[in-house]
Amino acid sequence: MKTSRRVACAVLLLVLGVSLCAKLVAPAGYARQYREAADAPPSRQHWLGTDEIGRDRFARVLYGTRLSLLLAPAAALLSTLMAAVIGGLAGYLGGIFQRAAMTVTDLFLSLPWLFLLITVRALLPLNVSPLVSVLATFLILGMLGWTSAARVLCASAASLRDSDFLRQARASGIPGARLFWIHVLPNLKPVLLAQFWISIPIFILSEANLGILGLGVAEPMPSWGSLLKELEGLVSVGEEPWKFVPLILLVAVVTSFQLIVSKQEEFAV
Repeated sequence: MKTSRRVACAVLLLVLGVSLCAKLVAPAGYARQYREAADAPPSRQHWLGTDEIGRDRFARVLYGTRLSLLLAPAAALLSTLMAAVIGGLAGYLGGIFQRAAMTVTDLFLSLPWLFLLITVRALLPLNVSPLVSVLATFLILGMLGWTSAARVLCASAASLRDSDFLRQARASGIPGARLFWIHVLPNLKPVLLAQFWISIPIFILSEANLGILGLGVAEPMPSWGSLLKELEGLVSVGEEPWKFVPLILLVAVVTSFQLIVSKQEEFAV
């Protein structure tokens, strides 16, 4: 493993470890309000200051980071499983089923991903509890983010359809469903892993975009989107530099995932 990928793994493990220990590192919590110290600069008690209603910004950064780092992989897992079933099965069966599945996939791909995501999220109620908004946001990400991976998996499964080992398995009398689950899907594992890792940073950035627009995770629960929304009122970079910590952290995490993704793509080739 190259040094850059080792650093990327170390960064992700460090960020994830600290965020998982949010209750110990930032016992104030993300919702407690210090009304006497609203919009305060960094101090010993509040390392990154407080927001406009007095909540500890450092605690909110940790809880928002933990939310994305736990639920983005869950959404990526859902989208990868859907892509494996739809795309992999379409490539394995071929014929009219493959054409129909790929037509639906192309229809989704022809629509702008972000606008489709915003439209679907905007159709749902906005006045829901924070937990429901979290589940809804990442469930939508997982259920709408399978199309690109499905096309890749369809092509990979189609290349295996007439392979020698599948011909031997068919000649042995193994039924079609068992062939798909036992022989086709395991051979798609490198592609599945690559698509899984590719989806995680995409979903993290998508959630951040939704949060900036006010369509993501509901208050008071923090997310990277709601934290980045605080940058809208800044006039200059040097005015309140501590507010850029969520942005720097987001860039570091997404870059680390991209370095890991490049390794997974090498394995998939």
